[in-house]
Amino acid sequence: MTLFRIVMAATLTSAWLLGSASAQQEYPTRTITIVVPYAVGGPIDTVTRFIADHLGDQLHQQVIIENYSGAGGTVGTRRVVKAAPDGYTLLSHHIGLSTVRALYKSLSFDPLKDLEPIGLVGENPMAIVARKDFPPNTLQELIQFIRQPQQKITFANAGIGGADFLCDLLFEQQINAKFTDIPYAGSGRAYIDLLAGRTDVMCDPATGVSNYVKEGRLKAYAVTADKRVSMMPDVPTTTEAGLPGLKVTVWYGLYAPAHTPAPVIQRLSKALQVVLQDKTVAEWFAKFGTILATPEQATPTLLRQRLMEQTNLWSPIILQSGVSVH
Repeated sequence: MTLFRIVMAATLTSAWLLGSASAQQEYPTRTITIVVPYAVGGPIDTVTRFIADHLGDQLHQQVIIENYSGAGGTVGTRRVVKAAPDGYTLLSHHIGLSTVRALYKSLSFDPLKDLEPIGLVGENPMAIVARKDFPPNTLQELIQFIRQPQQKITFANAGIGGADFLCDLLFEQQINAKFTDIPYAGSGRAYIDLLAGRTDVMCDPATGVSNYVKEGRLKAYAVTADKRVSMMPDVPTTTEAGLPGLKVTVWYGLYAPAHTPAPVIQRLSKALQVVLQDKTVAEWFAKFGTILATPEQATPTLLRQRLMEQTNLWSPIILQSGVSVH
């Protein structure tokens, strides 16, 4: 190669790098879309909409929500995986993202390879509850009741792959017993039958069950977290109740398509960290018992670690259960 060509090649490369860096420094220059792979009005939709408004303020651009539901969140996730890796199409997902590799046999993407984590948003502890006239009054009594050969216990859940479904599976594993799982199309319908006494037990976010417990319409056995929750201070943790291995929280995170430039990911992560430290945001989430991520947790590294750890936790449990979606 002649000296002239070498100089020209170097000049063009430098110009491209400077242009690319400049574009990333200017990010964002237009509206950002966050895809929520579930229906409007659910917990993750509510969380994402609130966060989006504050992210928009930090990024000085409008952030809108696009609900793209179907197939346990995989349809919306696929929409983001296939989007341009430019930071303008993001994904808001929960614990369910860590289960799809084990649950879906014909999955066309891999969350660990096809998404770039931005940061953890927060998490909600779960609570184990039962219909108000169910005989057991403590978690240990419930375990003994379940283990009786003649008993057939029905566990309601909001659908295969959700956090309450995972809580059921982990509960079964921890006490070496088998329940009759009754999946519903959402927690709302599951509550209807539980409140009516047509099903026995349910494990759902504490935010959803707390009012029913306070009103005496459901009885609570334990919360699946390290600490008691403020909305149900009299309900023990699973550790206090004698089952420390039963720990499940609904955690939320933000993601971008794989190969999104690192400066863009860092810009989004820094904006998220600022939002989560806002007093107004903290007060709003506190009403729902949500534990907000710390600045250290709201990072790509920590969210990637959480996704990997949770995938490794749930995959063998799901495979052992024999439950799958084709």
